[in-house]
Amino acid sequence: MPIISRFFGIVIYMFWRDHQPPHFHAKYGDEEIIVEIETGKVTGHITQRALNMIQEWREQHKEELLADWKLAEQNKPLVRISPLE
Repeated sequence: MPIISRFFGIVIYMFWRDHQPPHFHAKYGDEEIIVEIETGKVTGHITQRALNMIQEWREQHKEELLADWKLAEQNKPLVRISPLE
């Protein structure tokens, strides 16, 4: 479970060789969601405040997320992505 970013108590990570479509996982406390990189579609439940921050971060880093997804597909080390500020 490589962590690719952390901000405001939110942990963002991807799994190597995970299922399609390209997505990342986000955890905040005991809550966890899966977010599709391209569409922002969410599976799971998380507080609205955390979700808003995650979606803002996703929009800012979409290209980097897709690049990490490609690395994960190849089972290569992922690149850390700047946190939301």
